Amino acid sequence: MSSIKLRAVVALTGLALACAAHAQQAAAPKKAAAPPGKAAAESKSAITAEFDKFREVMEDASPAELFEAKGEELWKTRRGPKNASLEQCDLGLGPGVLKGAYVGMPRYFADADQVMDVERRIVHCMVTLQGYKAEDLAKNPFSSEASTPDPVSLVTYVAGQSRGMKIAIPQKHPREREAYNVGKAIFNYRAGAWDFSCASCHGEEGKRIRTQDLPNLSSKKEAIRAFQSWPGYRMTGGLMHTLQWRMNDCFRQQRFPEPGYASETIADLLTYMGVNANGHVYKGPGIKR
Repeated sequence: MSSIKLRAVVALTGLALACAAHAQQAAAPKKAAAPPGKAAAESKSAITAEFDKFREVMEDASPAELFEAKGEELWKTRRGPKNASLEQCDLGLGPGVLKGAYVGMPRYFADADQVMDVERRIVHCMVTLQGYKAEDLAKNPFSSEASTPDPVSLVTYVAGQSRGMKIAIPQKHPREREAYNVGKAIFNYRAGAWDFSCASCHGEEGKRIRTQDLPNLSSKKEAIRAFQSWPGYRMTGGLMHTLQWRMNDCFRQQRFPEPGYASETIADLLTYMGVNANGHVYKGPGIKR
Protein backbone atom coordinates (compact mmCIF):
# COMPACT_ATOMS: atom_id res chain seq x y z
CA MET A 1 0.00 0.00 0.00
CA SER A 2 1.37 3.46 -0.90
CA SER A 3 2.28 5.88 1.87
CA ILE A 4 -0.57 8.15 0.78
CA LYS A 5 -3.14 5.38 1.01
CA LEU A 6 -1.75 4.13 4.30
CA ARG A 7 -1.84 7.56 5.89
CA ALA A 8 -5.32 8.14 4.54
CA VAL A 9 -6.65 4.92 6.08
CA VAL A 10 -5.11 5.76 9.45
CA ALA A 11 -6.20 9.38 9.30
CA LEU A 12 -9.75 8.55 8.31
CA THR A 13 -10.71 8.12 11.91
CA GLY A 14 -10.62 11.89 11.59
CA LEU A 15 -12.10 14.83 9.90
CA ALA A 16 -13.51 13.03 6.89
CA LEU A 17 -16.45 12.41 9.22
CA ALA A 18 -16.33 15.92 10.62
CA CYS A 19 -19.42 17.16 8.89
CA ALA A 20 -21.53 14.05 9.28
CA ALA A 21 -23.71 15.45 12.03
CA HIS A 22 -24.24 18.50 9.85
CA ALA A 23 -24.96 16.35 6.83
CA GLN A 24 -27.64 14.38 8.68
CA GLN A 25 -29.51 17.60 9.34
CA ALA A 26 -28.82 19.03 5.90
CA ALA A 27 -30.03 15.89 4.18
CA ALA A 28 -33.28 15.69 6.19
CA PRO A 29 -36.41 15.54 4.01
CA LYS A 30 -37.83 18.95 3.20
CA LYS A 31 -41.42 19.83 3.93
CA ALA A 32 -43.69 19.29 0.97
CA ALA A 33 -44.76 22.93 1.00
CA ALA A 34 -41.20 24.25 0.66
CA PRO A 35 -40.49 25.47 -2.87
CA PRO A 36 -37.68 23.40 -4.41
CA GLY A 37 -36.43 25.99 -6.86
CA LYS A 38 -35.85 29.68 -7.15
CA ALA A 39 -37.94 30.78 -4.15
CA ALA A 40 -36.00 28.50 -1.78
CA ALA A 41 -32.66 29.77 -3.10
CA GLU A 42 -33.78 33.37 -2.70
CA SER A 43 -34.90 32.69 0.87
CA LYS A 44 -31.54 31.15 1.72
CA SER A 45 -29.68 34.06 0.15
CA ALA A 46 -31.78 36.56 2.11
CA ILE A 47 -30.99 34.85 5.41
CA THR A 48 -27.29 34.77 4.59
CA ALA A 49 -27.31 38.42 3.50
CA GLU A 50 -28.92 39.53 6.77
CA PHE A 51 -26.34 37.72 8.84
CA ASP A 52 -23.53 39.12 6.73
CA LYS A 53 -24.80 42.63 7.47
CA PHE A 54 -24.88 41.84 11.18
CA ARG A 55 -21.35 40.42 11.02
CA GLU A 56 -20.05 43.57 9.31
CA VAL A 57 -21.42 45.70 12.14
CA MET A 58 -19.92 43.42 14.79
CA GLU A 59 -16.50 43.27 13.13
CA ASP A 60 -16.09 47.05 13.39
CA ALA A 61 -15.29 46.37 17.03
CA SER A 62 -14.55 42.66 16.99
CA PRO A 63 -13.66 40.97 20.31
CA ALA A 64 -11.06 39.04 18.26
CA GLU A 65 -8.86 42.13 18.53
CA LEU A 66 -8.47 41.53 22.28
CA PHE A 67 -7.11 38.04 21.68
CA GLU A 68 -4.87 39.33 18.92
CA ALA A 69 -3.35 41.81 21.37
CA LYS A 70 -2.92 39.09 23.98
CA GLY A 71 -1.22 36.90 21.39
CA GLU A 72 1.26 39.64 20.55
CA GLU A 73 2.20 39.91 24.23
CA LEU A 74 2.64 36.14 24.48
CA TRP A 75 4.73 36.06 21.30
CA LYS A 76 7.20 38.66 22.55
CA THR A 77 7.42 37.67 26.24
CA ARG A 78 10.12 35.36 27.58
CA ARG A 79 8.31 32.38 29.06
CA GLY A 80 8.52 28.67 29.71
CA PRO A 81 11.28 26.46 31.18
CA LYS A 82 13.81 27.95 28.73
CA ASN A 83 12.73 31.56 29.47
CA ALA A 84 12.52 32.38 25.77
CA SER A 85 10.16 34.31 23.53
CA LEU A 86 8.71 33.06 20.25
CA GLU A 87 10.37 35.79 18.22
CA GLN A 88 12.72 33.25 16.64
CA CYS A 89 9.89 30.89 15.67
CA ASP A 90 10.04 30.19 11.94
CA LEU A 91 6.57 29.99 10.40
CA GLY A 92 7.93 29.33 6.95
CA LEU A 93 9.24 32.74 5.93
CA GLY A 94 12.20 32.93 8.28
CA PRO A 95 12.62 33.29 12.06
CA GLY A 96 10.23 35.89 13.43
CA VAL A 97 8.67 36.80 10.07
CA LEU A 98 4.90 36.93 10.55
CA LYS A 99 3.54 38.99 7.67
CA GLY A 100 2.07 36.55 5.17
CA ALA A 101 2.85 33.46 7.25
CA TYR A 102 -0.75 32.51 8.06
CA VAL A 103 -1.92 32.56 4.45
CA GLY A 104 1.03 30.36 3.45
CA MET A 105 0.28 27.44 5.76
CA PRO A 106 0.03 24.46 6.05
CA ARG A 107 3.48 23.91 4.55
CA TYR A 108 6.44 21.55 4.87
CA PHE A 109 9.09 22.25 7.54
CA ALA A 110 12.40 20.46 7.08
CA ASP A 111 13.43 20.85 10.73
CA ALA A 112 10.43 18.79 11.82
CA ASP A 113 10.10 16.77 8.57
CA GLN A 114 6.35 17.42 8.70
CA VAL A 115 3.65 19.43 7.01
CA MET A 116 2.28 21.78 9.64
CA ASP A 117 -0.66 24.14 9.90
CA VAL A 118 -0.20 27.35 11.90
CA GLU A 119 -1.32 26.02 15.28
CA ARG A 120 0.71 22.84 14.94
CA ARG A 121 3.80 24.90 14.13
CA ILE A 122 3.27 27.32 17.02
CA VAL A 123 2.95 24.39 19.42
CA HIS A 124 6.18 22.99 17.95
CA CYS A 125 7.93 26.31 18.65
CA MET A 126 6.58 26.46 22.19
CA VAL A 127 8.10 23.03 22.77
CA THR A 128 11.45 23.52 21.02
CA LEU A 129 12.12 27.18 21.85
CA GLN A 130 10.40 27.65 25.18
CA GLY A 131 10.62 24.16 26.66
CA TYR A 132 6.93 23.43 27.15
CA LYS A 133 5.77 19.82 26.95
CA ALA A 134 3.50 18.92 24.06
CA GLU A 135 1.43 16.63 26.26
CA ASP A 136 0.75 19.48 28.68
CA LEU A 137 -0.36 21.81 25.89
CA ALA A 138 -2.69 19.07 24.62
CA LYS A 139 -4.48 18.60 27.95
CA ASN A 140 -6.80 21.60 27.53
CA PRO A 141 -6.17 22.93 24.03
CA PHE A 142 -9.49 24.66 23.34
CA SER A 143 -11.19 27.75 24.73
CA SER A 144 -13.72 27.39 27.52
CA GLU A 145 -15.53 29.66 29.95
CA ALA A 146 -12.65 29.07 32.36
CA SER A 147 -9.76 30.04 30.09
CA THR A 148 -8.37 30.74 26.62
CA PRO A 149 -5.29 28.58 25.93
CA ASP A 150 -2.18 30.50 24.91
CA PRO A 151 -1.96 28.86 21.43
CA VAL A 152 -5.42 30.27 20.61
CA SER A 153 -4.29 33.84 21.25
CA LEU A 154 -0.99 33.22 19.48
CA VAL A 155 -2.71 31.88 16.36
CA THR A 156 -5.04 34.90 16.40
CA TYR A 157 -2.07 37.27 16.55
CA VAL A 158 -0.21 35.51 13.74
CA ALA A 159 -3.36 35.37 11.59
CA GLY A 160 -3.89 39.09 12.02
CA GLN A 161 -0.55 39.76 10.37
CA SER A 162 -1.90 38.29 7.13
CA ARG A 163 -5.14 40.25 7.07
CA GLY A 164 -5.92 41.46 3.54
CA MET A 165 -3.40 39.12 1.89
CA LYS A 166 -4.08 36.36 -0.63
CA ILE A 167 -3.97 32.73 0.45
CA ALA A 168 -0.95 31.06 -1.13
CA ILE A 169 -0.44 27.61 0.39
CA PRO A 170 2.53 25.94 -1.33
CA GLN A 171 2.55 22.66 -3.23
CA LYS A 172 6.20 22.58 -4.28
CA HIS A 173 7.55 19.95 -1.86
CA PRO A 174 6.54 16.29 -2.38
CA ARG A 175 5.31 16.13 1.21
CA GLU A 176 3.03 19.11 0.60
CA ARG A 177 1.51 17.43 -2.43
CA GLU A 178 1.15 14.21 -0.46
CA ALA A 179 -0.64 16.09 2.33
CA TYR A 180 -3.05 17.56 -0.22
CA ASN A 181 -3.84 14.12 -1.64
CA VAL A 182 -4.32 12.57 1.80
CA GLY A 183 -6.51 15.49 2.83
CA LYS A 184 -8.62 15.04 -0.29
CA ALA A 185 -9.00 11.33 0.50
CA ILE A 186 -10.09 12.16 4.04
CA PHE A 187 -12.54 14.76 2.78
CA ASN A 188 -14.25 12.26 0.47
CA TYR A 189 -14.06 9.10 2.59
CA ARG A 190 -17.46 7.78 3.75
CA ALA A 191 -17.65 5.91 7.05
CA GLY A 192 -19.00 6.03 10.58
CA ALA A 193 -22.39 5.47 12.12
CA TRP A 194 -24.20 7.44 9.40
CA ASP A 195 -21.92 6.65 6.47
CA PHE A 196 -21.06 10.29 5.83
CA SER A 197 -17.99 12.13 4.65
CA CYS A 198 -17.02 15.79 4.72
CA ALA A 199 -18.15 15.85 1.10
CA SER A 200 -21.63 14.74 2.15
CA CYS A 201 -22.45 18.29 3.16
CA HIS A 202 -19.47 20.27 1.82
CA GLY A 203 -19.02 18.65 -1.58
CA GLU A 204 -21.82 20.22 -3.62
CA GLU A 205 -23.80 23.42 -3.92
CA GLY A 206 -27.06 24.36 -2.24
CA LYS A 207 -26.95 22.62 1.14
CA ARG A 208 -27.90 24.22 4.43
CA ILE A 209 -28.33 23.49 8.15
CA ARG A 210 -31.23 25.53 9.47
CA THR A 211 -30.19 29.12 8.53
CA GLN A 212 -26.55 28.26 7.84
CA ASP A 213 -25.49 27.89 4.23
CA LEU A 214 -22.95 25.09 3.75
CA PRO A 215 -20.12 26.02 1.37
CA ASN A 216 -18.84 23.59 -1.22
CA LEU A 217 -15.26 23.33 0.05
CA SER A 218 -14.14 21.33 -2.97
CA SER A 219 -14.97 24.34 -5.14
CA LYS A 220 -12.35 27.02 -5.82
CA LYS A 221 -15.13 29.60 -5.60
CA GLU A 222 -16.37 28.67 -2.12
CA ALA A 223 -13.32 27.07 -0.49
CA ILE A 224 -12.35 30.40 1.08
CA ARG A 225 -15.25 30.01 3.49
CA ALA A 226 -13.35 27.23 5.26
CA PHE A 227 -10.69 29.79 6.21
CA GLN A 228 -12.47 33.11 6.24
CA SER A 229 -12.87 34.67 9.71
CA TRP A 230 -10.90 31.87 11.40
CA PRO A 231 -9.62 32.17 14.03
CA GLY A 232 -12.99 33.52 15.02
CA TYR A 233 -14.88 34.88 18.00
CA ARG A 234 -17.96 32.69 18.18
CA MET A 235 -20.97 34.69 19.27
CA THR A 236 -23.01 31.67 20.33
CA GLY A 237 -20.47 30.81 23.02
CA GLY A 238 -18.59 34.06 23.52
CA LEU A 239 -15.27 32.28 22.98
CA MET A 240 -12.30 32.61 20.62
CA HIS A 241 -11.65 29.51 18.52
CA THR A 242 -9.18 28.33 15.90
CA LEU A 243 -9.56 25.90 13.01
CA GLN A 244 -8.13 23.17 15.25
CA TRP A 245 -11.20 23.58 17.48
CA ARG A 246 -13.59 23.77 14.51
CA MET A 247 -12.32 20.49 13.13
CA ASN A 248 -12.31 18.78 16.54
CA ASP A 249 -15.85 19.94 17.29
CA CYS A 250 -17.05 18.40 14.05
CA PHE A 251 -15.61 15.08 15.26
CA ARG A 252 -17.47 15.50 18.53
CA GLN A 253 -20.76 16.21 16.78
CA GLN A 254 -20.18 13.12 14.67
CA ARG A 255 -19.86 11.00 17.84
CA PHE A 256 -16.59 9.80 16.36
CA PRO A 257 -13.14 9.47 18.01
CA GLU A 258 -11.58 12.92 18.13
CA PRO A 259 -8.13 13.44 16.62
CA GLY A 260 -5.08 14.20 18.70
CA TYR A 261 -4.43 17.89 19.20
CA ALA A 262 -2.43 19.45 16.34
CA SER A 263 -2.41 16.12 14.53
CA GLU A 264 -1.19 15.18 11.06
CA THR A 265 -4.77 14.33 10.11
CA ILE A 266 -5.89 17.93 10.63
CA ALA A 267 -2.81 19.32 8.86
CA ASP A 268 -3.57 17.15 5.81
CA LEU A 269 -7.22 18.17 5.70
CA LEU A 270 -6.40 21.85 6.12
CA THR A 271 -3.86 21.51 3.30
CA TYR A 272 -6.56 20.23 0.97
CA MET A 273 -9.07 22.91 1.90
CA GLY A 274 -6.43 25.65 1.97
CA VAL A 275 -4.97 24.89 -1.44
CA ASN A 276 -8.50 24.95 -2.84
CA ALA A 277 -8.80 28.49 -1.44
CA ASN A 278 -5.55 29.75 -2.97
CA GLY A 279 -5.86 33.16 -4.54
CA HIS A 280 -8.68 34.37 -2.30
CA VAL A 281 -8.10 37.29 0.08
CA TYR A 282 -8.02 36.45 3.79
CA LYS A 283 -9.99 38.88 5.96
CA GLY A 284 -9.84 37.30 9.43
CA PRO A 285 -9.59 36.97 12.37
CA GLY A 286 -13.27 37.72 12.68
CA ILE A 287 -16.74 36.89 13.92
CA LYS A 288 -18.42 33.49 13.68
CA ARG A 289 -21.89 32.38 14.65
